[in-house]
Amino acid sequence: MGTPEFAVPSLNALIESGHDVVLVITQPDRPQGRGRRYIPPPVKVEALRNDIPLIQPERIKEGDIYKMLNEIRPDAVVVVAYGQIIPEDMLSMPRHGFINVHASLLPLYRGAAPINRAIMDGCKVTGVSIMRLDAGLDTGPVYMKAEEIIRDTDDAISLGKRLAMLGAEKLVETIYLIARDGIKAIPQDHEKATYAPMLKKEEGLIDWSMDAVTIFNRIRGLVPWPCAYTYMDAKLLKIWKATFSLEDHSLEYGLLMKDGRGMKVVCKDGFIIPQKVQLEGKKIMDSQAFACGLKMSNVLLEAK
Repeated sequence: MGTPEFAVPSLNALIESGHDVVLVITQPDRPQGRGRRYIPPPVKVEALRNDIPLIQPERIKEGDIYKMLNEIRPDAVVVVAYGQIIPEDMLSMPRHGFINVHASLLPLYRGAAPINRAIMDGCKVTGVSIMRLDAGLDTGPVYMKAEEIIRDTDDAISLGKRLAMLGAEKLVETIYLIARDGIKAIPQDHEKATYAPMLKKEEGLIDWSMDAVTIFNRIRGLVPWPCAYTYMDAKLLKIWKATFSLEDHSLEYGLLMKDGRGMKVVCKDGFIIPQKVQLEGKKIMDSQAFACGLKMSNVLLEAK
């Protein structure tokens, strides 16, 4: 059970390691882009490529799912970023339960956006946890964990790709041990739990009175959605990639200034230096090219 690109390496790892993947459950195709064309989720594309039976229920609680699981009698159900809560009465149907790949070192960052939140919080290390689902939100016992360094150059996309591969590797290791009764899941320390709630669009709005590191981490953590953004002449301006410099100044926060590197924006203790930007209605641009098109040397960015 999985939906986005993050889940594809786990599906492929199960196939390549010789397990019999008898069914894939993923979310329905959703309309995307300006044309609102229905796009299949990446897990669907991979399942079809491997000729694996596939279903896309709008709600996992649909009665046919219970019937199918009873007929299939799976040893285990693997869940990787599926996007729906598994009903409690379904969790005990497979012999080894529901095994989940979660992109954090549990009990830290339980919830929907662990990769984004770890970067936004300035963490230097994160990882993956292979756990058995229970009725709570990422509260089940953990079979295995593995750490991954968060690089200064990482954003949520690059870090997510590495965690997806790491999660797939540890998933296969865990299932191998489960099948041989060679591993036990260890209960989490719930008192140490932290949470990574789903991202909201308004979280992308940049407060230029914040310090440079905080803004930098927000820019990195909020790609590809909702993206860190500001407003220039009442038009939304997304910042896809940036660096920063720490400098004393007495300039007004949010002042965008053209310079030799393209442009920089004044914040509390220095400057954010955009590298990739996207003005409302336009494509993503290199900041130097964007700066060349600005008529004024200084522009005050707004919160609208």
